[in-house]
Amino acid sequence: MTTNQSLYSRLQAATPRGVATATAVFADHAENAELWDVEGKRYVDFAGGIAVLNTGHRNPVVMERVAAQMARFTHTAYQVVPYEPYVALAERLNALAPGQTAKKSLFVTTGAEAVENAVKIARAHTGRPGVIAFAGGFHGRTHLTMGLTGKVVPYKTGFGPFPAEIYHLPFPMPVHGVTVDDTLKALERMFKSDVGPERIAAMIIEPVQGEGGFYVAPTELLQKLRAICDEHGIVLIADEIQTGFARTGKLFAIEHSGVEPDMITVAKSLAGGFPIAGVIGKANIMDAAEPGGLGGTYGGSPMGCAAALGVLDVIEDQNLVEKSAALGAKLIARIGDMSKVSGVHPIGEIRGLGAMVAFELVREAGGNVPDADATKALCARALENGLLLLSCGVFANTIRILVPLTANDEIVNEGLDILQKSLLEISNLSLAAE
Repeated sequence: MTTNQSLYSRLQAATPRGVATATAVFADHAENAELWDVEGKRYVDFAGGIAVLNTGHRNPVVMERVAAQMARFTHTAYQVVPYEPYVALAERLNALAPGQTAKKSLFVTTGAEAVENAVKIARAHTGRPGVIAFAGGFHGRTHLTMGLTGKVVPYKTGFGPFPAEIYHLPFPMPVHGVTVDDTLKALERMFKSDVGPERIAAMIIEPVQGEGGFYVAPTELLQKLRAICDEHGIVLIADEIQTGFARTGKLFAIEHSGVEPDMITVAKSLAGGFPIAGVIGKANIMDAAEPGGLGGTYGGSPMGCAAALGVLDVIEDQNLVEKSAALGAKLIARIGDMSKVSGVHPIGEIRGLGAMVAFELVREAGGNVPDADATKALCARALENGLLLLSCGVFANTIRILVPLTANDEIVNEGLDILQKSLLEISNLSLAAE
């Protein structure tokens, strides 16, 4: 019999340690919000492939669309022989993107590629080199996107030096003493002491930080950044790679603020597990690059485009935007109830937007000193109890919940029950160790 341990031994011998895995269990099959490992153990999936599975594992609509496309052709290279699904997906996203300005879309393979291309387009459009990003932000693992990323461990450790003309601002985290006013004052100082606004091509921000800890960008901040970008001719990029496609109670998280960005980077849940990413942007900006300056061999693969069209149908037909808002309210209420249960490990701030929900583990009740060790222990104990759970955050003490939006109430409740049980168990282990 194939075991998780035997496969993990093979993994260690065959793959570099830099490609770390959050668990040592190996997937055998999955359905919607459930996954079974090679030993037959079942897990409730609150990780969602890191926000890729808003429409669940193997969604039947998506699988049907991909199978139909595979029966026709699998690859031509869009730059050699184009195909209708690419155009149809671009048309649909252009219509769905927020704001009244005419849009165009391009497709690549990964989120990091999407960010790189957005920066390329912004530089071509403005003729400027500089890019402003935010502390705690995550934008990818390529050289440029590592430079944009505002979290050192593990993404930037040992990989420098990073590209020049990248600048970082503090991201509002009121629970840890960083306000919108702090961010705006830092920007004002940056323009006076580090770089003039006339050298900035783009500003990139996640409407809700993903790896940074699910901190929600306040509407006030997003609206003021929009005004500042307009004043200085700076391209505003909303990185919606983790927040997009109904996760936050809107199709795009930026919609909550009423702001129309100049470009939106997308990936993850766009295609329900099939690799595709893209940039949606204002048409006049997207046309800045010369012919041949954008693209990639596998960019906008036929299967990825077909899958994405299926995902958009599922979101619309199953009202996943509305379901996300209701699911998020349920998750926040239930975690709030957990925090009051006697014996549960102390829970700090609970936050989120729609069903993009997170909570912090802290050292003591009522405090906000991060407890990274307890967070690591909770993920491990939850896995033992049959729940896939992910952590994040600049302090490594945030638990994020990314359960598929298609999960039924029974599965969601089961996962929350396991979460509460695991919180009690790690608290008991901590007490026993003392």
